[in-house]
Amino acid sequence: MHKRRLGRTDLLVSQICLGSMTWGQQNTEAEGHAQMDLAFSRGVNFIDTAELYPIPPKAETQGRTEK
Repeated sequence: MHKRRLGRTDLLVSQICLGSMTWGQQNTEAEGHAQMDLAFSRGVNFIDTAELYPIPPKAETQGRTEK
């Protein structure tokens, strides 16, 4: 997976970003974890976690993805 520098930082992120908009309401927790596992196995290290994902926001669900 090709990486690019993020803005003016020293962070290198994958050119492909995994969107998390469907996590929490449209996908099960297991499906969200499967999506992350596949993305990570392919070299994706950039996840879009905009504050409005999912609607309604569920911080406790987002937090479980860090385990």
